[in-house]
Amino acid sequence: WEVQTITPGDGVTFPKKGQKLVIHYKGTLAFNNKKFDSSFERGKPFEFVVGMGRVIRGWDEGVMKMSKGEKAILKISSDYAYGASGAGGLVPPNSDLNFEVHLLEIK
Repeated sequence: WEVQTITPGDGVTFPKKGQKLVIHYKGTLAFNNKKFDSSFERGKPFEFVVGMGRVIRGWDEGVMKMSKGEKAILKISSDYAYGASGAGGLVPPNSDLNFEVHLLEIK
């Protein structure tokens, strides 16, 4: 995985394993840029506990490199995403993914 910063965060407040994060995101397939999911469009941020395996590995590891308020692109290879199984017909098997992520809160 790789983190490409769009807008820097505060530079000092980084998530730690076990903390609840509040993020907005848009997920696209790397090979054709087709959107498969977006919390922005739903108008409701996504909350999860980081580092506990409740999200794909690329998120668990990638967002911990972001500081509060940061907007970034997480470029995630298929082995850190959904792998050979894909995801619910929306993400084909072995797909690399890009996520635009805005780290709103660390609780």
